[in-house]
Amino acid sequence: MAYNEKLADRTREIISLTHKKIEEKKMFGGLCFMVNGKMCVGVEKERLMVRLDPAKYDEVIDKEGCKPMDFTGKVMKGYVFVDIEALSTEKKLNYWIQLALEYNKVAKASKKKSNDKPQKNEKHNHVIRICINSIM
Repeated sequence: MAYNEKLADRTREIISLTHKKIEEKKMFGGLCFMVNGKMCVGVEKERLMVRLDPAKYDEVIDKEGCKPMDFTGKVMKGYVFVDIEALSTEKKLNYWIQLALEYNKVAKASKKKSNDKPQKNEKHNHVIRICINSIM
């Protein structure tokens, strides 16, 4: 089990009360909850990743169990980790999820990877079609 299934169940339950367009993706060794096509919260083994309004970062960073998200070695304002011990009640978990859902309304979705690249043999097949057409 790469992520805490009980925390994932609790998180799913809270989000589904108000949102229907939820997608769950396994990433970063955990389970990420995408709401309206945007990363919202993530569940790991011992903590919750919360995407929140960067303007609220300084306001929440000193709360119980809250730590900067330094997943890449660099602190990312707008994302925090919350230790599982600080999420012991539904009220505490709900606070963090509501912060994420509130920001989700205005957050930008990450850019989708483009499939504009020609497929492996597409260019080769195009040349063959040109050759065949010129012969006919």
